Order: sequence, then structure tokens, then C-alpha cells
Amino acid sequence: MSRTLADLRVTFIAGTLGQGGAERQLYLILRALVGCGTKLRLLTLTAGEFWEPRIAELGVPIEHVGASPSRWMRLARIVRAVRRERPDIVQSQHFYANLYAAAAGRLCGSPSIGAIRGNLDSEMAASGRLLGSLGLRLPTALAANSASACVRARDAGARQAAVAMLPNAVAVPSGAEPRAAGKPPVLLTAGRLVPQKRVDRLLRALGMLRARGTPFRAMIAGDGPERAALASQSEALKLANGSVAFVGRVDDLSQHYLRADLLVLTSDHEGTPNVVLEAMAYGLPVVATRVGGVPEVVEHERTGILVERDDEAGLASALQRLIEDPQARAQMGAAGRARVEALYSTEALPGHLARLYGSVLGESIAATR
Repeated sequence: MSRTLADLRVTFIAGTLGQGGAERQLYLILRALVGCGTKLRLLTLTAGEFWEPRIAELGVPIEHVGASPSRWMRLARIVRAVRRERPDIVQSQHFYANLYAAAAGRLCGSPSIGAIRGNLDSEMAASGRLLGSLGLRLPTALAANSASACVRARDAGARQAAVAMLPNAVAVPSGAEPRAAGKPPVLLTAGRLVPQKRVDRLLRALGMLRARGTPFRAMIAGDGPERAALASQSEALKLANGSVAFVGRVDDLSQHYLRADLLVLTSDHEGTPNVVLEAMAYGLPVVATRVGGVPEVVEHERTGILVERDDEAGLASALQRLIEDPQARAQMGAAGRARVEALYSTEALPGHLARLYGSVLGESIAATR
């Protein structure tokens, strides 16, 4: 007789509970497992961050294990916590926490699941050569949020059978309000204003559109170290006259998705960006660079348009095409919403988790009884 998610005990280890994509996915995973009756515990290296009170509201016990700057002291505390619970699985939510999950699991006799949340090369480099390699090889299994990340992990030395796909999930709204007629189409980009996101590339493409006389408005949601330089660039390109608005950090993007006509992502590298899935769930077509797991989500010419990373002229042409063709925007937006409902909705998450845990435990795990 197979077990269900309600029969399992899972201890999660999170490096941070700040306002990021990996942390949002952790919240959604925990919420799905709570709904299935899984016995949960969360160990976190930080305290008092954005997602902590929201996770506490789910009824998930949280223990702070990162008070000491010493990795060995942190590991000792994590091992004690895992030994108390004797979970069926120890699961990391951040790559740099993989070693903690793997070591604690081995010392306590529990299989471990490591995480690959973004660009693997960047994550391994940030951990250092030795620790990055161990974080890839020591967990019982690895959960990556894109097929391209799975392939890269195997190429980098992870065991072939140990890498599994755990897609990101988003809540699909019940409906989207129609755009008011007669307004210039609104382009939205959202995320931390850091070099990786290459918002400078977007601004240059918007400068090309302004030079052509193409009507548009653009919203740049997010904050970060690049904001001042990007604002200066916008002024230099004569985009600061109402064409481009920096709206700052936004905790909830839902109202911005409702006001926008399309989403733009111009990153140098990505995993599976939550903002793309969320925008598609709201019926927005996407124009994005062909990087990381983005082509697995955005179907070129069906749910959006993909451009090569350094093709700024191609980016401007793709934006102009959708700005000038409301029918194409509507068709791509509807196809994108349907794709998210089928593959990336929160309703599908328990099934994904059951398959992942079943593969790690070597048995059949059902989502529900």
C-alpha cells in the first residue's frame, strides 16, 4: 500500500526568508504540503525576514539556526534539530544550504534533497569551488526548477538519476480586468535592479522605439544598486518625460499586471523566473531574452517572443510588433495563461512534490488519499 504526503515528515532548510523568488516558492511549497497534511518543520539561517510571519501563519514550526557565523556551529545546531524530528526527508531551498541538508541527512539517516534555483554556474561560484562541488554531489537528490538546469547539473557532475524537475508554481487569478481603450500600451519589467537583469538593455531598446515615434509607457518595478544609474540612463535617452516610470519595490505585483499589456525580461541569465509565470497567469504576452529556463516557459511565437541576449535591435522590433498588434497580444496572452494553468499552477504542486519524494524514497507517494 503506497503512502501519501500526509504520512511524511519533511524538514526544510532555508538560507534566507527574504523577498525573493526562491522564498516565494518555499512558501507555496509549504502551503501545498500543509494542505496535504504533511508534518513540516523549517530551519532558517536568518530571522525576522519577509516570509517568516507568512510561513508562521501556515502553522509551520520555524527554528532559527544561523546565529553563529561558524558553519560548523550552524551544522551542529541543524543536526540536533534534524535528529529530534527524524524526518523522512531533509530538503534545502537554496543551493548554498545544500551541504547543511546533505550532512544533516547523512548523520541522521534521512535522505536529502538539494536545490538548484537559478544559474548553476553562478551558484557554484558563489559557494566556492570545493563547497559548490560538494553542494552539487552530496545530497541524495537535487531538485531544479528547469530542464536546462537539470542538464547543466548532470554535466557538472551530479549523478544522472539524482536530478529531478520541480517546476515553479504560481497562483492563477480567477480573471483579469480589461485594459482601458485608447491608452498607449504599457510595458512592465519587474525584479531586483542588479546587473544580471540588464534593464540597461531594455532602456536602449525603448530609446529606439521613442526615436521611431512608437507610443508606449513602461513601468520598471523593483529596487537595487543599479537604480540611480538606470534613472540617469533613462534621462539621457529622453525617456524620463513620462514614457518610463521607476515605481520602486513592489511587494504585490498583481495591480501592475492588471495595468500592463505585456511583460519584458532582458536578463543575462535566469532559472525559471517567477515574474514570467505570474505575468502569463494574468494573460500577458512576454518578450524575453532566450536564457536559462525561459524558453521552457515562453513558447516563441505562441505565448510571447524570444530574442537573443545581445540583440537589442531585435528586442526593440519584438516590442514594437506587440505594441502595434493588440490581437497578437491577446492571443499570446490567452495561450500563456492556459500554459500556466496546465503546467505551473499551485494546484499541480502537490503532484510534483509527491513524485519528487517518491523518487527519493524509492516508493510510490500519492498526493492525497
